[in-house]
Amino acid sequence: DGLEALQRIRADDRMRTMPIVILTSSREETDLVKGYRLGANAYVVKPVGFDEFISAVSQLGVFWAIVNEPPPPAPVSS
Repeated sequence: DGLEALQRIRADDRMRTMPIVILTSSREETDLVKGYRLGANAYVVKPVGFDEFISAVSQLGVFWAIVNEPPPPAPVSS
């Protein structure tokens, strides 16, 4: 599932700083807490309506591509 994938991604040093947004239908607090504990950068509950879903995904794209300042690239090891 997505939380297992998140755990595997965060275990890989090459992907440790990759931003990860959980996009889910779950409103369970336990899922929210677990997602952040495993290293998610954001937790977004999917809107039910199609237009609202498209708007939410577009806003996420703008945030991560334009507004957010990502960390510098990791040094390349030889």
